[in-house]
Amino acid sequence: MLRWLICLTLFASVGLNQSPFSATGLSAADHPNVVIVITDDQGYGDVGFTGNPVVKTPHIDALAAESTSLSDYHVAPTCSPTRSAFVTGHWTNRTGVWHTISGRSMLRDNEITFGEIFRDAGYETGMFGKWHLGDNYPYRAEDNGFTEVYRHGGGGVGQTPDFWDNAYFDGSYFHNGKPVRANGFCTDVFFEKGNEFITRCAKADQPFLAYIATNAPHGPLHAPQKYIDMYPDMKDNVATFFGMITNIDDNVGKTRALLKELGIYENTIFIFTTDNGTAGGANIFNAEMRGKKGSPYEGGHRVPFVFHYPRGGFATARTNDTLCHAVDVVPTLIELCDVPAPETVKFDGTSIVSLLKDQPADSFEKRMLITDSQRVIDPIKWRQSSVMQNKWRLINGKELYNIADDPGQSNNIAKEHPEQVASMREFYEAWWAELEPTFSQTTEMIVGHPDHPEVTFTAHDWIGQAPPWNQAAIRAAAAVFPKKASKKKLKHNGHWAIQVHRSGTYQVELRRWPEESGTAIGAALEPGKDVPGSSRAYRTTPGRAISVQAAEIRVDGRAVASTKVEPGDSVVTMQIELTEGSHELSPVFQIPTGEVGAYYCTLSTMGN
Repeated sequence: MLRWLICLTLFASVGLNQSPFSATGLSAADHPNVVIVITDDQGYGDVGFTGNPVVKTPHIDALAAESTSLSDYHVAPTCSPTRSAFVTGHWTNRTGVWHTISGRSMLRDNEITFGEIFRDAGYETGMFGKWHLGDNYPYRAEDNGFTEVYRHGGGGVGQTPDFWDNAYFDGSYFHNGKPVRANGFCTDVFFEKGNEFITRCAKADQPFLAYIATNAPHGPLHAPQKYIDMYPDMKDNVATFFGMITNIDDNVGKTRALLKELGIYENTIFIFTTDNGTAGGANIFNAEMRGKKGSPYEGGHRVPFVFHYPRGGFATARTNDTLCHAVDVVPTLIELCDVPAPETVKFDGTSIVSLLKDQPADSFEKRMLITDSQRVIDPIKWRQSSVMQNKWRLINGKELYNIADDPGQSNNIAKEHPEQVASMREFYEAWWAELEPTFSQTTEMIVGHPDHPEVTFTAHDWIGQAPPWNQAAIRAAAAVFPKKASKKKLKHNGHWAIQVHRSGTYQVELRRWPEESGTAIGAALEPGKDVPGSSRAYRTTPGRAISVQAAEIRVDGRAVASTKVEPGDSVVTMQIELTEGSHELSPVFQIPTGEVGAYYCTLSTMGN
């Protein structure tokens, strides 16, 4: 069966999963709207209002000039973990999301997102851009409360789960699960779709939550040339990185202007923030911080947070330097929007409305928070961690800094303050003891569900085998053609974790190239066209041919089906029996030098 139905036209004005506005009976006058803009890999120092002397962000700076800004707001040091905490109010490690690949970027099904909370309260909820919390049921944005979804696949445009050969310009994106063709630069497209959603809701007098999550300025570094040209004195990579940010800034300005035009500006909460420390601007300006994306030091996880809501009294410049975290966002929005909190959820965060109002923060002085960067299959105690209390920072359980006196974290004062170290270690130990029992709850992709009879897996979610991180790696077949030659036979050690909804016969389709490519398993691919920027588009990598002789399907380590692969086959199809419950699915292609995992696999029910 076709992996996806390709639609060449822009999506219709009403999404496939979008509930009728008239059904809720909720008036926009009774509850504030919410617009959230969260960018990717843009650090605390990558905006003008925090002191960057080069980057041009006039619209974000203007927003900050009439908003409350949090100057000690923290997230995780990488993308998926931050997003899981941001949308649930739970520690990243509680949600099952502590990596960006390998089956550890999928949000556990028992988590409740602000999409679900606001949808259940009568809001329309839209998600636009980067989700990065799962590409299969039940982990997609459309499975987690968002009534309108327009997103790319995986963690970025051109990554493994994304539509084939996407490259920041004129791509195909998933509108409520179905791919549609778009025109223009990806950031512009995501804001345009978000603005269309906002406009429809406003005209229907329907309160809404619009979550606009850009993949920019995450690499590869691409931008419309006019934005790159704004930075002629910068190296190519920095010019493109900052150009991507200035493009975001222009879109922020357009969305704010739209809110005014629609007459909903006063009653709309507008949040601007980012998902981790800078990936490209640390050498230009990093606000004296040590570290960048991925680091447990301050530069890895302290990011800008701007909050604007005129009707609520948040329309004047305030800066609060109290320690807070992404887990605080959901409880704060619930309070300000007067929507019911889920009865079954205990948030790890707390409402920070008082901080946004810049009221006394005595109750926050002794509060401790934790961020870490695991990026492994199973969490490791103390790995890349920062325990934070007021201005104290305990790094990896050993190094202690006071950033009020030492913002660059260059002077380890653990020996001078053993009582502070002991207190923070005690907090971490209790935190770890609470969360550790949940680590074994592997997020499994569901197959055989009557509402989702066909499921496609990609190598992005292999567990146990290093996955190809993007489509360039798929094209290069790095596992088959390693940089260092070896006499050992290639062995595929990965699997997909699946949950079989009901026992029965399943049809399995295996592919070397995704279905929309139309390419035979053993064929090579010509390189695709490049796009403006300092990076090469992933699709410019030539697609190397693999001499595939046969295919085999293993379930729980045991071979259950195999077949020959004939020249010219674009897909091999087999049938297998699966019993209800948890399984490890491992399809492989047999090649002269051993075996390689099937990069793309589709499971379909057979009339079960």
